[in-house]
Amino acid sequence: MMKKAFHGLALKSRLIVLMPVLVLSSFLPTPATAEEWSQFRGPNGSGVSATTNLPVEFGPTKNVVWKTPLPPGHSSPVLTRNRVFVTAHTNEKENHKLLVISLDRASGKVLWQREVPRTIAGRLQNVNGPASPSPVTDGTNVYVFFQEFGLISYDAAGKERWRMPLGPFNMFYGFGASPILVDDTVILPVDQDSPSSYLIAVNKNNGRLRWKVERPVVISGYSTPIVYQPKSGPKQIVIPESFQLSAYSVADGKRVWWVRGLACEMKSIASSDGEYLYINGWGFPQNQPGQQVPTIPFEEAWTRYDKNGDKLIAKTEITGTEKMDKMLGAAFEAFDMDRDEKLNARDWEVFRGMMASENGLLAIKLGGQGDQSATAIRWRYQKPVPQVPSTLLYKGVLYMINDSGILLSFDPATGNVIKQGRLHGAIDKYFSSPVAADDKVFLIGQAGQVSVLQAGGDWNVLKVNELDDECFATPAISEGHVYIRTRSALYCFGK
Repeated sequence: MMKKAFHGLALKSRLIVLMPVLVLSSFLPTPATAEEWSQFRGPNGSGVSATTNLPVEFGPTKNVVWKTPLPPGHSSPVLTRNRVFVTAHTNEKENHKLLVISLDRASGKVLWQREVPRTIAGRLQNVNGPASPSPVTDGTNVYVFFQEFGLISYDAAGKERWRMPLGPFNMFYGFGASPILVDDTVILPVDQDSPSSYLIAVNKNNGRLRWKVERPVVISGYSTPIVYQPKSGPKQIVIPESFQLSAYSVADGKRVWWVRGLACEMKSIASSDGEYLYINGWGFPQNQPGQQVPTIPFEEAWTRYDKNGDKLIAKTEITGTEKMDKMLGAAFEAFDMDRDEKLNARDWEVFRGMMASENGLLAIKLGGQGDQSATAIRWRYQKPVPQVPSTLLYKGVLYMINDSGILLSFDPATGNVIKQGRLHGAIDKYFSSPVAADDKVFLIGQAGQVSVLQAGGDWNVLKVNELDDECFATPAISEGHVYIRTRSALYCFGK
């Protein structure tokens, strides 16, 4: 999901010319061959970098290359050869501004900051905020999305290239997916409760719409797509949706193949080895095998709940004490797709689908035509899975961090658990997704503890580093450096 959550950080307008608090390598040029981490979770959303010589120990006063204070935001940093891009927002005292910020990659100096108009009100449920989706860059220009504006692009100097206002949007938790680039096309999924969801492709050079695909069967989702190149035919966008995984042609948006059996609320991004992908989905705590909540058809629900005869079900009409009644009362707003405080036939079918789906981690074979549900699922793991963080596939091992700091490593071929253990010293809730490089895996809890592991099925913790600040963003890794965004700053760590 979603990289969520924002706590207030008062920031005066003079910070438009923010300077790094601590610079240890301001005059070191960025190598011309610097590796790019151009989107959320890096190359094709994998969370994996080929860089080496990464630090194991770091913190506010150790192995800091630079530190730059920033306004709050949970978008993750993305990199070009010489820039770092993030989005942010200010608080109510600063008029709720939406910001795009460009920093010098070598020094952390803020090169420019642009304000994006806040034209619509976005739904911000629980810990989500107005700057959750991460930017994407083609190495020169940057493309960003705000749920309270839409898409906008800037060049390297901060000059606006084009804009595409979108919305309003209706997601229960607010927007979580990030845009991606496929060649010269910006792809953005909009998975919402009501009206229908859609997927759009935009020309990155001029901001013109190339195609838009309506997806009426899809409800709220928060997943960023990945790209799949079949042996023949155009590239495909693969995206986890509510109850299913679908692949769409980049050329025209046609839905090519799909696999049913996912959870109702998909927040993670898939990890892939090019033949299989691995995706975890979480809906409701009870949705483990054999623990789903029994439901009834809508016609029966009328008889049971509809007291005023309008063929709609209001929350005040739910007075029973059975498990279904309790779930309806406790999570009524999640099932009310159009937010009219009443459940109609469509809302009820969504409720039934949510109660029947199963949480879990799935291995799915890529490719095909049409419905691949009967043959594509290689294995399922259906014990507790995380709500937000994505899996990580690194050097033949699949990693999954649960919300409470329990880390599991899997054999990706069989789904067998190799090792399971708690990250002692980092017991926390996790929103950031794991990333890896240099035979190390990096995991960050909400309170800012960064666990650095020796990668492998029989992993072990090398160090738990304290950042002394909340963290929801996913790190970027490149050229021997780890870039970590906390609630109040962006760090570049290196030896």
